[in-house]
Amino acid sequence: MRLNGPTVEIAVFARAPVAGCAKTRLAPRLGAAGAAQLQAWLTQRALARACQVSGARVTLWTSGDPQHSFWRDCEAAFGVALREQCGADLGARMHHAFATTLAANTAPMLLIGTDCPAQSVADLHHARAALADADLVIQPAFDGGYVLIGMKQPQAAVFDDIAWSTPSVAQATRERARAAGLALTEIETRPDLDEPADLDAALAAGWVATNAWHGATP
Repeated sequence: MRLNGPTVEIAVFARAPVAGCAKTRLAPRLGAAGAAQLQAWLTQRALARACQVSGARVTLWTSGDPQHSFWRDCEAAFGVALREQCGADLGARMHHAFATTLAANTAPMLLIGTDCPAQSVADLHHARAALADADLVIQPAFDGGYVLIGMKQPQAAVFDDIAWSTPSVAQATRERARAAGLALTEIETRPDLDEPADLDAALAAGWVATNAWHGATP
């Protein structure tokens, strides 16, 4: 490990909080502006969580309008570097983030999204620790996807030919890892927040407070 270098890289993948383009499945309930405010709040929560991990260097990987003022606000508030997602689909974008980050650094890397307010700082510490022995770590989601993936070296195979945004994502990733001979560890499954029922569950569990996102500036 480099002297004074990070002990883990954490990439936060986020979509620009633009009304009509963010959290669209919640727009019928929250309104387009309210859904965008929720997206902004979830992004801020994910960044705060990542920044609490000791020894972490956090980067915010943006999707959507790269000039959106929200990104600069996050950069200033959390002291994170901004990067733009690059690739034809989600798998390509994630692989690009791992490849470019790990090419320049010796610390392992975790990648998280913004849709899992149930995720904890302890989860991130657990995932980092898992990479001491594993090649790959994921945190599955109850809907069949995953809310975290981490690795020590870029592993393009785990992103190959995946039907993204379907219930088969986590299982397909397990199969790709097995076929590539990678040691995979999984940490505790968490729910993500996409549908109205997910929001109800998050409110009931206390992962999101009622109207907590009101006033978030998208």
